[in-house]
Formats: sequence, C-alpha cells, structure tokens
Amino acid sequence: DVPAWLKSLRLHKYAALFSQMTYEEMMALTECQLEAQNVTKGARHKIVISIQKLKERQNLLKSLEGDILEGGNLRVPLQELHQMILTPIKAYSSQNSSTEEHSRDVDSHHPSSLMGSDSQASDCKDSAAAGMQQHHLPGCEGESGGAPLPEGDLPGQFTRVMGK
Repeated sequence: DVPAWLKSLRLHKYAALFSQMTYEEMMALTECQLEAQNVTKGARHKIVISIQKLKERQNLLKSLEGDILEGGNLRVPLQELHQMILTPIKAYSSQNSSTEEHSRDVDSHHPSSLMGSDSQASDCKDSAAAGMQQHHLPGCEGESGGAPLPEGDLPGQFTRVMGK
C-alpha cells in the first residue's frame, strides 16, 4: 500500500508521482530523478533514505530471526515487524513455480503499477496465497535455518520470522 506508506512518511503529496511507477522503478529511484520531477530537496532526501530502508528489510528480518531464536525480548522484533508490514512489499514468486505463471497471466490483464485497481489487489492476494502454500517450513520452531530462502523473498522471510 504505497499511498499509506507515503502518508506515514508525511510524503503523501507525492502519491501521484509513485502511481505511475512499478515496484522496481520505485526501488531504483535516485535523488536526481526525484529532482527532475520537482520534488523538494528535503522530500527527495527522505524518499531516498526510506527506499534504502526498504532495501535493507531482508537483512533486518534475518537479524530479527536470530534475536528471537536466542530467546530475546519479543517486543522489539514485533514492533519492527509491525512497521515493516506497513511498507510496500512485492509479492515473490520463484522462477520455476506455477505462481509465476499465474503472475504473468495477471500482469497481462492488468498493467503493473504501484497503485493498481481493486481487482488487481484481489489478484495479488490470490497470487500471494498461492505463494504462501509453497512456504510451508516443517519443523521451523526453534531451528535457525530450515531451507534457505532466496534473496528477495521478503514475504517468505517475514512468514518465517512470524513462525518463530
């Protein structure tokens, strides 16, 4: 939910700018590109820093998983997970799964933008549900690893941390 994320950053006036971007374009934004779009200097800086934080979520999740397994306090990891769930997260599908084929079918019917229609959101939920079925991690309670998750699988890593 990019508009809600921007609002939480007090940058909601730039929602129209983000509505024309894909997730990948948003994640690759630079201060120069934002300056070309007449974004103010302070907002440019805040957007770039916020996007950098989005890029660091996978490492943060791995760290949280380790903290939980060491028996630490759950308050901080739960607060971090709560904050993370409010950020834009792209649905993950592996190269060899039927989920990707479903995603391609969805993409061919709906243009991929960060602020799609309700029907697109419904399709994304269906795709995410199909992807979650593939992330069943037997015996992950108390084990540090389980099967390693591919880089970029934020939903899977998030689910793994929640399972701990």
